[in-house]
Amino acid sequence: MKSQSTNYSGRRSHRGRRKRPTRGATTATVTPKPKPSLWQQIVAFFKGPAPKSPTVKGPITESPKTGEKPIASTTTTTTRERISRKPELVEVTSPKLYVGNLSFDATESDLFELFNGVGQVKNAEVVSHKYTQRSKGFAFVQMTTIEEARRAVQELHDKEFLGRKLVVSGAKTPDMERAA
Repeated sequence: MKSQSTNYSGRRSHRGRRKRPTRGATTATVTPKPKPSLWQQIVAFFKGPAPKSPTVKGPITESPKTGEKPIASTTTTTTRERISRKPELVEVTSPKLYVGNLSFDATESDLFELFNGVGQVKNAEVVSHKYTQRSKGFAFVQMTTIEEARRAVQELHDKEFLGRKLVVSGAKTPDMERAA
């Protein structure tokens, strides 16, 4: 028994030693699922349960673009649809207006010209990124009166401007944000 090393206490080391199954017994080797790391557990906690994606059942058909059959051999396929978020239309309670879905090429002078057709504009501000100075795609326009702001919403909401349909509504005030 010289093959096993001994440590300073005189005991034999069990390192690298396997247990032998008892004779005549058949054992199935089951590999346990690896335990997730601490980081994986933290991410899973904040992620929450995985959302169930809708399944589409039906026969496998040819792809309309390529004419090839899909590789999958099952008739159940999962699809992931993109959920479009509609902008929230806010009632006009102040002369300040929110202008969304704005072209990235639109400038404050363009907004002045557009909204001056409806009423007198006090201020127009295109919101831009802090570092790149590129437009974020929305702006705030302040009219002189609430009536002009309401008329601007009626006339300019869903109007095509620089290749996009504008979303014009009342701007949220700090009171509205706290209530929501």
